[in-house]
Amino acid sequence: MWDPQVVVTGAAQTPFNRRKDGTGPRDWAMLAFADAVAMAGVETDQIEALYLASESDFFALQLNPASILASELGLTGAAVVRCESGGCSGQSAVQMATLAIQSGLISHAAVIGLDASASGLPGDKIRSLYGFSFDNWTDGMTGLTATALYALSWQHFSAEQGLGPRHLAHVTQQNRTNACSNPDAHLPRKDDADAIDASPLVASPYRRLHCSPLSDGAAALILSHAKAAPRKTAPQVVGIGAATDHMHLGARSEPGSFAAKQRAMKRACDAAGIHPQAIGAAEVYDAYAGAQLQAVAALGLSEQVDQDLSSGAFAPDGRCPINLSGGLMGQGAPAGAIGVAQVATAARLLEGRYHGALQPSVPPEYALADTHGGVCTTAAVTILRRSGGL
Repeated sequence: MWDPQVVVTGAAQTPFNRRKDGTGPRDWAMLAFADAVAMAGVETDQIEALYLASESDFFALQLNPASILASELGLTGAAVVRCESGGCSGQSAVQMATLAIQSGLISHAAVIGLDASASGLPGDKIRSLYGFSFDNWTDGMTGLTATALYALSWQHFSAEQGLGPRHLAHVTQQNRTNACSNPDAHLPRKDDADAIDASPLVASPYRRLHCSPLSDGAAALILSHAKAAPRKTAPQVVGIGAATDHMHLGARSEPGSFAAKQRAMKRACDAAGIHPQAIGAAEVYDAYAGAQLQAVAALGLSEQVDQDLSSGAFAPDGRCPINLSGGLMGQGAPAGAIGVAQVATAARLLEGRYHGALQPSVPPEYALADTHGGVCTTAAVTILRRSGGL
């Protein structure tokens, strides 16, 4: 039976950007963790487990980063688990911590996501590693890139939905405009459609400005059982879901559809006892502009993507604002930190604690955090509900 008594008592992140100040992942983890603990109002010795999301050993340059961070953060004695599931590593860590608290074995857990995706290695090596994250035996060694696979999937989806370059531009402009009001964002900028169309072609139809950046950064959460939580306004984790799809696009009956995300969303909604239309704000995985629209359809947030996008349904003042943070395209994309930061954003939005210009005047009742790895080969969805104490 689902127990909705897990709450997000602490939520924080560092700025996402390309670090040139000599700091590294452990520094970012310490900063985010300290802020999350301060918000939670718990003592470090009350935290019984650490769940660390880090996508690649190559990014962090550590084979056992969870144990190292436990020492650095004063969590010696706590259980440690490293979670890795590609782009949804952070969301997987959130879900593992949630299940641990639900088991009744612990009352407080720390979740940290981090990666040095921008400065850990040269950009061409990072891109090669992302190619290996699909199927190195059949794809990665051929030089096939993540962008090419995403572009192929988008071509299928856009042909079915009647979508094109103006829809990609709309997502790009909206997310990066949102990022302009987010002090933690990597790419706060306003590009007109002509600038987007003039940016270099990467893999048709994706141009450089349709893509999320490589970023450095960390995010942290403190999850608690409601009975042990010091703060009674902390939002609840009311539903989680995860699923997988075929690794290879050619093995999928519908290469443009994110079937794993659809399954994960159904499981999360069933646990929460709600329909997707109840979601009042969503942070979704927009590694590419088209991937956001594929996600919106798979999550059940829209039955008419073109119509809802044009009507402003997903704008900051729409019925379901999407990626108020700027998403991966605007806020940035340190792989292991993405899912953790999404939940942190959702929690802060529900409590009325988000950045002023982006905070809805009336916080929604439900908020969604959504990530995936590969071209939605793995997917994870988390639904939060506003506390009745707000």
